[in-house]
Amino acid sequence: MSDSAQDTPDSGTPPVIEIRDLHKSYGALEVLKGVDITARRGDVVSLIGSSGSGKSTLLRCANLLEDSQQGEILFKGEPVKWHGQGLHRRPADPKQVLRIRTNLSMVFQQFNLWAHMTILQNVMEAPITVLGRDRREVEQSARAYLDKVGIGDKCDAYPAQLSGGQQQRAAIARALCMEPEALLFDEPTSALDPELEQEVIRVIKDLAAEGRTMIIVTHDMNLAADVSDHVVFLHKGLIEEEGPPETLFGAPKSERLRGFLSHAQPA
Repeated sequence: MSDSAQDTPDSGTPPVIEIRDLHKSYGALEVLKGVDITARRGDVVSLIGSSGSGKSTLLRCANLLEDSQQGEILFKGEPVKWHGQGLHRRPADPKQVLRIRTNLSMVFQQFNLWAHMTILQNVMEAPITVLGRDRREVEQSARAYLDKVGIGDKCDAYPAQLSGGQQQRAAIARALCMEPEALLFDEPTSALDPELEQEVIRVIKDLAAEGRTMIIVTHDMNLAADVSDHVVFLHKGLIEEEGPPETLFGAPKSERLRGFLSHAQPA
């Protein structure tokens, strides 16, 4: 990661994403029980943990795709405005929600490409319709990002004509074309065969090397170890342990983390 891209805590620049004491429930089921996450500019933060630990829910709450019941979410120092409380709490300002979502581009596990659009059209759609950017400018950016992720020759293909790895790389290009402040990855490789998985991992590693701000939910311990500045191990909705990857993977303190890593692929 590029040190020059990062802000230190005393630099006066607020984190891109800051989450404080976040709670999220689905009815009586409490999924997040008070979680704190910080991602400064240029940070790569990986969230690891067993299925059901709250990783993906945390990511969706950060992007305001899910409503949380308690706690603060701040984007570049700006707190999300809420009305109501508990299970009735909702974001109060739709314009703020749109602004935050467009600056925190999400890459999903299942690609979510429009089947009736070409790959180029998929990448161009949101910058034109959501941001109102000039079509010619967007097309130039979209082609450049498709080149960047290694599928510039697939502009006129449709999603069904691409492999899973190519579709996921198209989804990453689509996220990049929004020119976001941060990228949020929700298990970006878990739907892929091992060979195709490596195509996507290479792209993520390249983005990390550029100093892009990213939060990555992943089952791939090698990826978390290789690209992260900070790793967070979630267990049953709480942070069990966190720290730099060399500490978490090299000398885990928690018995639960040691047990998790013994069943996960080695880092």
